[in-house]
Amino acid sequence: MYKILSLNVNNHSGVLARISGMFSGKGYNLESLTVGITTNPAISRITLVCNGNDTEFQQIKKQLNKLIDIIKVKDLTDKLVVKKELAFIKIQSNHDEKSKIISISEAFGAKVIDISLDTLMVELTASTDGINHFMDVFAEYNILEIARSGVVAMELTR
Repeated sequence: MYKILSLNVNNHSGVLARISGMFSGKGYNLESLTVGITTNPAISRITLVCNGNDTEFQQIKKQLNKLIDIIKVKDLTDKLVVKKELAFIKIQSNHDEKSKIISISEAFGAKVIDISLDTLMVELTASTDGINHFMDVFAEYNILEIARSGVVAMELTR
């Protein structure tokens, strides 16, 4: 089962290396990891998505809380959250396919951000499942390249 953690950490070099080193050292797999500064430039926010059982997840949280420079660890797994991912997808297309690809992309809420003679690049912000579904629909086309950001999540306040 996928688990989501939000970490506030001191924003300086070496912090991300210690966190990823803890995961690799314990044999835990990271599904995605995103990092960005917060409203305070001295603090970064890291969103981690990992896959594992409850026992492993509890151990991950304990190990993270022990690391220097971790300010706060918040488990978002069972919270009401907004979570999205960004993807850039480059699709090979000839002249006849372009309008169909654009139409399908727009139905997903994707924006065409580049057009060349033989390719289109689209930008899609959606859930992980939404991006996966987009990729399934376009499986019949030649997807040349994809870059995905990983999950960014924030708890709703209600």
